[in-house]
Amino acid sequence: MTNRIHWTLLLNATFEPLMVISWKKAVVMVILDKVEVVEEYERILRGVSFALRLPAVIRLTRYVRRKTLLVKFSRQNLYVRDRDRCQYCGISFEQKELTYDHVIPRSKGGQTEWTNVVTCCTSCNLKKGGRTPEEAGMPLMRKPRVPIWIPLLIRSLGLNETPDPWKDYL
Repeated sequence: MTNRIHWTLLLNATFEPLMVISWKKAVVMVILDKVEVVEEYERILRGVSFALRLPAVIRLTRYVRRKTLLVKFSRQNLYVRDRDRCQYCGISFEQKELTYDHVIPRSKGGQTEWTNVVTCCTSCNLKKGGRTPEEAGMPLMRKPRVPIWIPLLIRSLGLNETPDPWKDYL
């Protein structure tokens, strides 16, 4: 079984993505009639008295109140958001070769938050120094934003891309 089918996307009754769960937990929820299967993988699970396609996307039969899912600001999550790429030169690096930069420098009142911090390579960080990107003549590849939790989760699960059956629901 490949890595991409170890996980099942759980949707609320309103089809909003809630979380990613193991396929084993998804099968238990299907058997207990707590969810309906929306999408399936090709793989078939066989038991003594049943056969069931592995659920890829399931939907709760009852609505659950969703907590606000704010992604915690951390160096690791920042690297995932920026896809291990310097936001000034656009080159991909290994995480150990990256640092982060305050777009508006702290010396000028810039805060350490999602909308003001980007990943960058050491040479771009030194070149930019304590200036804004405009002052340094170094435009950003993309404007920093608060990330959405699902792409971060997918990457943290070790998946290089979103599984095909999930794409219509994210």
